[in-house]
Amino acid sequence: MTIVNRRQILAGGAVAGAATLTTGRAWAQPRDQVIRIGVLADFSGPYRSTSGPTSLAAAQQAVEDMGMAGRNIRVEVIQGDHQNRPDAALALARRWIDQDGVDMICEVNNSAIALAVANLVKEKDKVQLASGAASSALTGPQCTANTIQWTYDTWMFSNVVGGASVRAGGDTWYMITADYAFGHQLERDVGAFVQKAGGRVLGSARYPFPGTTDFSSFLLQAQASRAKVVGLAMAAADMVNCVKQAHEFGLTRRGAQLAGMIMFVQDIKAIGLEAAQGMLLSEVYYHDLNDRTRGLAQRILRRTPDNMPGQEHAGTYSCVIHYLKAVMEVGVARAKASGLEVVNVMKRMPTDDDAFGPGRVREDGRKIHPAYLFQVKTPAESRGEWDFYNLKATVPAEEAFRPLSEGGCPLVRG
Repeated sequence: MTIVNRRQILAGGAVAGAATLTTGRAWAQPRDQVIRIGVLADFSGPYRSTSGPTSLAAAQQAVEDMGMAGRNIRVEVIQGDHQNRPDAALALARRWIDQDGVDMICEVNNSAIALAVANLVKEKDKVQLASGAASSALTGPQCTANTIQWTYDTWMFSNVVGGASVRAGGDTWYMITADYAFGHQLERDVGAFVQKAGGRVLGSARYPFPGTTDFSSFLLQAQASRAKVVGLAMAAADMVNCVKQAHEFGLTRRGAQLAGMIMFVQDIKAIGLEAAQGMLLSEVYYHDLNDRTRGLAQRILRRTPDNMPGQEHAGTYSCVIHYLKAVMEVGVARAKASGLEVVNVMKRMPTDDDAFGPGRVREDGRKIHPAYLFQVKTPAESRGEWDFYNLKATVPAEEAFRPLSEGGCPLVRG
């Protein structure tokens, strides 16, 4: 195995690093015989811990676990920092495809970027496996034949958390929302589930993204609404800051419950159990869920020992595993010639890996697997540094995600 590091400076100020994991024969091979995977992620911004270096490590681990060297297939994994800027990300993705021979782009943990890249990979007949993007529009009206949404989406999170909170008595909501595509979609999905369960959304406050660190004015608006539940349509560093500030304001002591619509183990670690205890949240992967997830976490931790792999990292691992299975079936030459052919094979083959266990990829490009409702432990319940959750419920794969008939994806036959 050879690892090469370099830095690229792109027009418009975009910065991309490339850490290349090469498997297969040690000597040079023609470019058209190498499968190249681009991990397009947040390596320097608010989502670095839930994305970035650990997603790169997960992709590299997937290549290693698939034993590509022994199969005489050379695979290179490169990285790029999208900086949460769709223009910079699209320029980098186009350069990857046109100049660097990238065949598959994964992670893409920004919904606006994922939607833009979906059109690019369709145009170029490559593959996008959106293991970090959450907007359910990717498998709805804006679905494309060359993109699969892998890990989670706003509909799933809203389904699992929103409905459960209303059924538990939290029938009035106020939303604090990141002002971009991901946040808007999550707010819409949460509102639909709250209303379906018999609740009401009393209002919302949208904060500028990225760049907001002071959530006091938005929390005050939520408090003034007298809503029983304050839904947080945000993620990563924003979630951490908002929950900490809500705890300092005593929002929960005044009777409101925080609903972390999209949370990760990194968020809980940063917040601390004292402030986060009792929150309900949904994830599709937890490192301590079963023997397979524990084994996967330990393998990835060898590469990034300071950051426990979370659901987004697990999604990147899982999608690379399944992609490489499809590449082996069609062959390297055909995989490089047609991303659409690879995606069609991925949809035909059942999935199974250490992250999510058995699953499948639907016609609309939605990868499905079980989802879990967790409650954050109290400090007294926790047995170790990353021991955060009690499992409250398991939602089967076919129930966790939006029904195929309701998404409006033009790929779905009527």
